[in-house]
This record gives sequence, C-alpha cells and structure tokens, in this order.
Amino acid sequence: MTKLNNIHSRRNTVPNIKSAKKRALITKDRNAANRAQITVVKNAIKKINNAIDTNNIEEAERLLPETMSVLDSAVSKGLMHKNTAANKKSGIAKRIVDIKSGKKEVVIKKDNKTLAAEKARAAKEAREAARAEVAKKNAEKKAATEAAKEAEKAAAKKPAAKKTAAKKAAADGEAKPAAKKTAAKKAAADGEAKPAAKKTTKKATKTADAE
Repeated sequence: MTKLNNIHSRRNTVPNIKSAKKRALITKDRNAANRAQITVVKNAIKKINNAIDTNNIEEAERLLPETMSVLDSAVSKGLMHKNTAANKKSGIAKRIVDIKSGKKEVVIKKDNKTLAAEKARAAKEAREAARAEVAKKNAEKKAATEAAKEAEKAAAKKPAAKKTAAKKAAADGEAKPAAKKTAAKKAAADGEAKPAAKKTTKKATKTADAE
C-alpha cells in the first residue's frame, strides 16, 4: 500500500530541479505544437475526403498535392509513421483514380444535420399532402350537397311550371271565344254598313240623273 502511495505521489509531484522544470515546459510546448500539427493533418485529410464524397473531383485533384505535402511534413516531424502516411496517400489517390475511371461510384454521405433537415422536409410534405386530401374530400362533399339542393329545387319548380302552363292554357281557351265574339260583332257591323253604302250610292245616282 505504501509503495502504491509513493508511486502516485511521485507522478503528481511538481519538479523541483531547474533542469526538470525546463524539460517539463519544453515537453508541454512540444505537445501543443504536435497536437496543432496533427489537427492540420486530420483537417487536410478530411477536406479532400469530403471533396471526393461529394463527387467534386476537380477540387479533390487540386487538394491532392497539398495533402501529400502535409503528410510528408508530419512524417518528417515524427508525428506519423512513414508507412501510415504512405497508406493514406495511396488510398486517397486510388479513390480519385477509381472515380475518374468509373470503376467506383460515389456514394454521397450525408451528415446528421442534412438527414434531419430531409426528414423534417418529408414530414412537412406529408402533412401538406394530407391537408390537401382532406380539403379535396370536403370540396367534393360540398359540391355533392349543393347538387342535391339544386335537384330538390328543380323538382319543386316542376309542379309550379305545370300549374302555370295549365293557367296559360285556360286563359288561351277563354281568350278564343272572346275573339270569336269580337269577329262576329265585326262581321255584323260590316253587314249593316253594306246596305247603308248601297243607299248612299243610289242617292248619288239619282242626283246625277236629275241634274
């Protein structure tokens, strides 16, 4: 137990010697620089892979020399083994060549944000389609109700039209005898007017003879 405590206490102790303090500071600075350089390498690889995944071959070819240079720099600084860097370089170059030659099709990868946006868009379209379907059914139902009302109105108007036609026929029947009576009266008046005209002509002839 005491040995373990001594080990932990040694690990957590701050250096007291001047050279040890200096070495600790140098190590800290180097670790920070190494982390920054590793971040640069990862970002370069990620950037060219994104260009390949989105089928942007021109951008990938433009980024290829820069990525190779970053990997070589990481090898020279001891941040990456030379075989690891060689594998990464050959893999990236092979992907570009395969896509250009048509041996491999690009499958565009989508991040979670894009997938969530597409899912929300699909849900919105489904809601709009459902609303449109309901509105269409309501419109059809309304049109059917209005058609039924119009049919009822037309059926109610037919007896009224028959009554109007009967009244008109009756009025025409009454008007015909009146017209006959009027014609008879006119004929009688013409008959009475003809003898008067004859008498007038006789008087005119007598007067002419007397002269």
